[in-house]
Amino acid sequence: MTDTTARTPAASERVLIFDTTLRDGEQCPGATMTLEEKLAVAEMLDAMGVDIIEAGFPIASNGDFEAVAEIARRAKSAVIAGLARAIPADIARAGEAVKFARRGRIHTFVSTSPIHLAHQMRKTEDEVLEIILKTVAQARDLVEDVEWSAMDATRTPIDYLCRCVEAAIRVGATTINLPDTVGYATPEEYRAMFRAVRERVPNSDKAVFSVHCHNDLGLAVANSLAGIEGGARQIECTINGIGERAGNAALEEIVMAIKTRADVLPYATGIDTTQLVRASKLVAGATHFPVQYNKAIVGRNAFAHESGIHQDGMLKNQTTYEIMTPESVGVHKTSLVMGKHSGRAAFRSKLDDMGYQLSDNQFQDAFERFKALADRKKHVYDEDIEALVDENLATAHDRIKLVSLTVMAGTRGPQRATMKLDIEGRVVTEETDGNGPVDAVFKAIHALVPHEAALELYDVHAVTEGTDAQAEVSVRLRQDDRIVTARGADPDTLVASAKAYLAALNKLMAGASRLHAQHAAAE
Repeated sequence: MTDTTARTPAASERVLIFDTTLRDGEQCPGATMTLEEKLAVAEMLDAMGVDIIEAGFPIASNGDFEAVAEIARRAKSAVIAGLARAIPADIARAGEAVKFARRGRIHTFVSTSPIHLAHQMRKTEDEVLEIILKTVAQARDLVEDVEWSAMDATRTPIDYLCRCVEAAIRVGATTINLPDTVGYATPEEYRAMFRAVRERVPNSDKAVFSVHCHNDLGLAVANSLAGIEGGARQIECTINGIGERAGNAALEEIVMAIKTRADVLPYATGIDTTQLVRASKLVAGATHFPVQYNKAIVGRNAFAHESGIHQDGMLKNQTTYEIMTPESVGVHKTSLVMGKHSGRAAFRSKLDDMGYQLSDNQFQDAFERFKALADRKKHVYDEDIEALVDENLATAHDRIKLVSLTVMAGTRGPQRATMKLDIEGRVVTEETDGNGPVDAVFKAIHALVPHEAALELYDVHAVTEGTDAQAEVSVRLRQDDRIVTARGADPDTLVASAKAYLAALNKLMAGASRLHAQHAAAE
C-alpha cells in the first residue's frame, strides 16, 4: 500500500503538540486518575514524542501537586507544564511543582470575554490587563517558559484581545494561547482571529501562538487545523479527545490529519504515530472511559470492513477504502487467534505485538486469567486479551477484590446473590435478595462495603461477537461531588457487573476527593 505521507513537503513547518490529557482531560467528570495511572500516561506521552505535557493543576490539591512534581522529575524529553489561574498563590505553586523538570513551564490564564468579565471575573477590562501584567511577570520570574491564555478568546472583541496579548508578551509570555473555550467558533472565524492578532500585535513575533479547542459543536479538530493555517504553531489536545463537556480536540486525529494530508497541510509533528492506539488504550483504561467503536484513528472499527463492496475493494487494493495503513497508528492487520492450547511464549508474543510491556508478576496474572478465559471460550480474540489485561493492570492495587459470586435467577424469584470479597486481606461473605440478579449483586456489595455512593450509569456491551463473548460493563458512581467511572469484563455478565461496581468503589476509596476547580480552569 502506498502511504500518502510520501507526499510530505520538504519545507513542512514544525507544529508543537501540547497534550493536556492529565489536566483538561482529567477534568472530565468521572475521569480521575490515580498517581500511578498518571505516571504511566505521562511516560507514554513522553515516549511517543509529545512536546509539552500539561501534567496537572498544582494548586488544586496535594495529589495534583505531587503528580505534577513527580512527572516533572521523570520526564526525559517533554516540557512539563503546570496550570495556574492568574492568582499569585496558583503561580507560585505551579512554579514549585515544575521546578523539578529539565524544562518546566507555567501556564497561566485569565478570562477576557465580556461574558466572563461581567459574570465570572466581575472586573473591568483595565483591571484584567493589570492582572495580566502582574501575574505573567511573576511567572516569568520563576521560569523562562511561560504560556498565557485568554480564556474565552473566541468571544472576546478583537481590539481588547490584541491589547491583552501585547501586554502578556511584553512582560515575558513566550507562548500565547487563544482558546475556543466553549467550542463556539467555526474554522474560518478561528483562522481569521489568529491572523488578525498576529498582524495587529506589534510584538507577536516574540511568542509562539497556540490553539486550544473544545468540541461542543464537533469542530475541535477542524478549528485546531484552521488555527494552524492562521499562524499558530502549537496545538493543545488530548488522547481520545477527552475533556470537559464534549471534550477537546483529539491528539490522534490532529496528528494523522497532518500526516495523511501533507499535500494540503504542510506541517509536521514529532509524534511517533505507531504508538497512537496503545496510548488510546492506556488512557481509556486509566480513565475507564471506553473509546467509541467508530472513533477516528483509534476506534475498534477504524480499520474494519464489513460491507461486501468494501471488502471486495480491499481485497483488490487496500487504498480503495483505507487512506492510511493500520500499521501507521499501531494496529496490526493480522490477528493470531489464541485458545486454551496456547502457551506462555505465544501469549507473551501476542502481548508484545499488542504493545503491552508487563512485569513478570503482571504477566503471570494476565496469563492465568487468559487460560481461565480460554477454558470458557472457543476463541480468544485480541479484544478479549485487551479487556483482561487492562482490567488486571487497573485492579492490581485494589483494596476490595472479588473472590467468588453465585447468583440464582429465573422467573420465579426472588433473585439471590452470594458474594465473597477480599477486603484488604480479610475475606467476608454475604447473601442478599434483589429485584433481579443485578440488583441482588449490587445489594450484596453494599452490604459488605457500606457506602453512600449513588449509581448513575450501568451499561453493558459485548467485547466480541458470539454467544460466548465477554461482557464489558461500565458503572458510574457519584458520592457527594465526586464522580467515578469504572469497567469490568468477564464472560459472565453478572461477574463483570460486580467487577465494574467494585472497581468504581475502589476508585472512590483510593484517596481524598480531588479539587478539579472546573469552573476556574474551564479552558
